[in-house]
Parts: sequence; C-alpha cells; structure tokens
Amino acid sequence: MDKNIFHPAIAMIELIFAIVVIGIVLLSAPQLMQVAARSGYVALQQEGIGEAASRIDMIMGYHWDENDTDERYLDPVLTVTAGDSDLDQTDTGRRAGTPLESDRSFVRADGIMGIPATPIGKEESGADREDDIDDFSSAHPGWLQNKVNKTTNETDYIEKGDDISIFISVNYINDSPDSGTYSTPTPTGTIHYTPNFDWSSGHKGTSNIKGIIVKLTDHSGSSELAKTITLHAFSCNIGGYRLEEKDF
Repeated sequence: MDKNIFHPAIAMIELIFAIVVIGIVLLSAPQLMQVAARSGYVALQQEGIGEAASRIDMIMGYHWDENDTDERYLDPVLTVTAGDSDLDQTDTGRRAGTPLESDRSFVRADGIMGIPATPIGKEESGADREDDIDDFSSAHPGWLQNKVNKTTNETDYIEKGDDISIFISVNYINDSPDSGTYSTPTPTGTIHYTPNFDWSSGHKGTSNIKGIIVKLTDHSGSSELAKTITLHAFSCNIGGYRLEEKDF
C-alpha cells in the first residue's frame, strides 16, 4: 500500500486545527484588548494619585501662613479668631504644656506678640509668588499650575491632557476636640476628635488647623475612570523650631 495517500488527509486535519486555533485567538483578542486598556487606566490613575500626593508633600513644606513668612524670624504661633479658646493663651506667650525652653511661642524674636493669622487667599495682589500654604488653593492659581480648566477651575497635570485634572483647596477647619481639652485631656491622657473633620470652607474665621484637599477628577467620560479620588492633609499653627546647638 502506498503510504503517500495519507498525506493529503493529514494536511487537511492540520489545516482544520490551525483554523480552530486562529479562531480561538481571534475570539479572545477583544478580551485581551479590554484587559490591556484596563491596565492602562489603572496606570493612569496611579500616576494621578502619585501626582496628587506629591502636591500635598510640596505644599506642606511651605509656611503655615502669610504672617509666618518673614525669613528674619522664626515662625511664631499666630492668634486666630475662631479657634479653640484653650489654645489661644496669649497672656502667657505660650500654650498650655509648652516648656519654657521651647521656641514655639506667640512672641516673635523681635518682641512682637499676638500676630494674627490671615484669611484664606493669596495676599500678594497680582504677584505670581507662593510663600504659604493657602496660596496654592486653586481659587488663586500660580506657577504650580500648568493649564486651568476655565469651567471647573481645575488644573490639568496628567499627561493624558484635558481629561484628568487636580483641584486643590485650602480651608480653615474646626480645631476643637469632642472630648478632653488641650490643657486637661481625658483620664487616659488623650484628646478625641470627630471621625471626620469638616473639610469644607464653611468654617467662619481663622482657626489653628488648615485643611488641604487635593481632588483628582476624570473628564474623559470613560466608565473605567468615572471616579473622583480625594486626598486630605492638614497643617497646624504650631510655629517654628530651631535645632539645639551643642557646645563641645
């Protein structure tokens, strides 16, 4: 028997198997593309979160208030109009529990006492210079921002263009604890706050805590990115300090 008569049949079977494999690959291709796209969305979100976190780190490195920015003096503790009364013991020049050796004081090095905190907003009219925390609020754009969306007042940072933006706002928030006081804590020696600070701009007057909100928003319309990610941070009115110099 001539064995060559089986070769065409075997070739046909191989072709059928190849067609089946190609079909399976083509059927799975859309799913593979969706997975790849979702991975890209996750990477984009992570990039945005990283950028938002870096903005918070950078802002926290600035002076707490405009009246702390005189580089000739160590930052003093400032007086506020709507803070916890237990914190504003300006008659002693220091807050309760602050040792006399501490540099954190209501009295500046030049003897001026009771310097007030300023309202939220950029104090240098017409200037492009940021020198304290609330200068970075998106209501007062400066060098930090690349492109401002005129409709949402949000700033585009991410490489995707106009689709993803970061909104930064700084507000005074309530500094009064729920239980215990700053000078007389609870029996366990702790001070308890509400589970969530009021991060909105509803607090009237100045307080001893500035809340920083960094909100990441997508404008592309993609369902995979249809979410708003918000990061919070806060900075307190505690004045500056200097490192102790040791004589040898």
